[in-house]
Amino acid sequence: MQQIYNHLESPLANKINANGDEYLYFGGTAYLGIPQNKDFIKLYIEGVERYGLNNGTSRGNNVQLGIYNEAEDFTAAKYGAKAALITSSGYLAAKIAVRIYAQQAEVRYAPNTHPALWIDGNPNINSNFVRWSEEIVSEINSSENKDWLLLSNSINNLLPEIYDFNFLTKFNSGKNITLIIDDSHGIGLLNGGNSALQHLPKNTNAEIIVVASMAKALGIDAGVILGDKKTIAKLKESDEFYGASPPAAAGLYAFIHANEVYHRSYEKLQENVKLLKQQLANKNEWHFVEDFPVFLSKQPAIEQRLLEQKILISSFPYPNRNGKNLNRIVLSSWHSETDILKLIAAVG
Repeated sequence: MQQIYNHLESPLANKINANGDEYLYFGGTAYLGIPQNKDFIKLYIEGVERYGLNNGTSRGNNVQLGIYNEAEDFTAAKYGAKAALITSSGYLAAKIAVRIYAQQAEVRYAPNTHPALWIDGNPNINSNFVRWSEEIVSEINSSENKDWLLLSNSINNLLPEIYDFNFLTKFNSGKNITLIIDDSHGIGLLNGGNSALQHLPKNTNAEIIVVASMAKALGIDAGVILGDKKTIAKLKESDEFYGASPPAAAGLYAFIHANEVYHRSYEKLQENVKLLKQQLANKNEWHFVEDFPVFLSKQPAIEQRLLEQKILISSFPYPNRNGKNLNRIVLSSWHSETDILKLIAAVG
């Protein structure tokens, strides 16, 4: 059944067309509906008219567009960091940070870390986050090694689960801890529309680096690294940053000027989440967490039942590719109240 959706010729939105049929769509990662937001598209077109379609020169070129430094300063201030580095993708952002910081430290992975954080294949950490955090504190505090690099997502968007990083306060003072957090599914969405930095404990001496894709909630093809000024200056000396082409300036122009667009979209998403939560709150076959627009179903074959009613949800095998489907409803700001009421009626 899934193959008919592999070659869509219309954009992803609240409704999609496949084989001549129209489906309500509750999947993907466009949580704030930015790819179909007319006000954002207008800003993007303004950016295209000002800067052109793309910029194929590297950040090391002697001729530079000023908007890249402007966007980095803006992003750092917006998400509570001292400095920021912007790349063409979240994947590249993560790879830059991990490669540089893994060279002189013991590396440990949290469960379910995104492949962008992997150094040499899947680390296969078979644990839950709470147990892992307890074990990592014990291991580091009892070890003679001082320098450690911890790699983790800020959230498991599939289950879903928002991770608690209060364990960072429990390390001995003589340990040098660097934590790289992939916040791709949280930035602009959780913590009041901010970043993982707003969710972390303040009374810790661990160095925190946040990496994220800006292509999900924020809706632009770019990646970002958030950190202190010394960290970002160090990462900007890397060959990857110096030699790689940056993201399209038009997208960054739209991002800088879209505060009101993001705010309205965020508020709309909260309304949508509240509406669905009210209907599912007493149903044990659904799992969800506060403020995150993903609802995991424990009902077998619910994807087929909804498909019969022209509703398409996120459905694929996880964590085993040959296992059972992980069935999730993903809400977006582009969904109307009518869309959600139809979904509620279909879920039953």
